[in-house]
Amino acid sequence: MHLELRTATAEETRSLGGAISPLLSAGDAIALTGELGSGKTTFAQGLARGLGYEGHVVSPTFTLVREYRPARLPVIHADVYRLERAQDVLDLELEYSAEDGVLLVEWGDAVEALLPDGHLVVELGIDDRSDERTIVVRTEGRTWLPRWERLERQVEPWRSDRAEGEAS
Repeated sequence: MHLELRTATAEETRSLGGAISPLLSAGDAIALTGELGSGKTTFAQGLARGLGYEGHVVSPTFTLVREYRPARLPVIHADVYRLERAQDVLDLELEYSAEDGVLLVEWGDAVEALLPDGHLVVELGIDDRSDERTIVVRTEGRTWLPRWERLERQVEPWRSDRAEGEAS
């Protein structure tokens, strides 16, 4: 299952992350994918804010992992862009760090096989014509099936297919 979404500004991308945050549970993981500058960290900022984190959220590119507390759920924000081997990712022990919180992995497509079976993938792209962000949210595994209808309602304002009347 997937949803096709669009945001026109960075604040809309943050708002989208915030809209998804009420649906998250301890142990959830989200793979954030997309080219440089597509909005992965911006989305993470909104998601952390939606979970109650009031501090500054920055890309973990050089630190590899940042943890944000206090929040409704702790946020473990990782960036695997600079890691060269799967063992480097395993050494971070992200799955243990995020058991009581939410794991966000920038460049998550590179390590998707290492993520929990039931995770979300958020693919961000840049529309060259309008500079808007195109965002595809899809599920891997079954843990999001009971939450899917709520997810559809939460992201309705950003649905790119609303005008065409298509269902996903």
